[in-house]
Amino acid sequence: MPGNVSEACRRRVISRTQFYEYKRRFQTHGIEGLKDLPPVHKSHPMTTPREVQEKIVTLSLSRPGWGCNRVSDQLKKLEGISVSAPTVQNILNKEGLGTRYERWLKLEEKTAQKEIELSAEQVAFIEKQNPCFRERHVESSRPGQLLNQDIFFVGHLKGVGKVYLHAVVDTYSSYSFGFLHVSKQPEAAVAVLHNEALPFYTERGLEVESVLTDNGREFCGNEGHPYKIYLTLNEIGHRITKVRREQTRCGFVERLNRTALDEFFREAFRK
Repeated sequence: MPGNVSEACRRRVISRTQFYEYKRRFQTHGIEGLKDLPPVHKSHPMTTPREVQEKIVTLSLSRPGWGCNRVSDQLKKLEGISVSAPTVQNILNKEGLGTRYERWLKLEEKTAQKEIELSAEQVAFIEKQNPCFRERHVESSRPGQLLNQDIFFVGHLKGVGKVYLHAVVDTYSSYSFGFLHVSKQPEAAVAVLHNEALPFYTERGLEVESVLTDNGREFCGNEGHPYKIYLTLNEIGHRITKVRREQTRCGFVERLNRTALDEFFREAFRK
């Protein structure tokens, strides 16, 4: 039926949209316009070049803690390459590196068989994920060779005042000693060694070689400091951590303090 578009579409089993597309192509290019068009090329002209993608992956693995915005900024600053943050994120997602955790795992996989020097950022991340890594500088080959001591504020008891836990942990076996006191003075720090720790090792014929502490006033001072005098009289060495005060607790004491707080003190205080 001449002029009946619906009937023509029905007979040729095409949609009206296709019909008008064919009509437009015929009117514009004639019979040649109705020939099959070549296939669309697989690569889009706006696709990020492969070498740029490799630079994004390399930079992200060298700085796993950086987000896509920072990677984008650094590429533009260092390489003169302009790639948007969403594009960076999309490329990392395709490479299985979309999250910081995935990038750290990939970095660990690539360097598993190599000895590498960790950056401060990498050390901080690993310590956060694995508290035991903080103890990498603490080595002992027998019980009593190195004790780790610290003072932990437990809380405030009505009628008593502030209460502190004086803790000592053997870095070889993680065997622990605790002493509750209302003071954090050097004399209280000495008491847990004198009354609890040293008698334990003496009874078993073990020598306490040295004690690791932070640089707090309860442990460090002049030649007349009670804690230093006690260690000297008992021929015990004194090792002091070399970092800022808030980072000085060794992982051994940290775990003891956290366990004691969660499993005992908080419940006891509620009662």
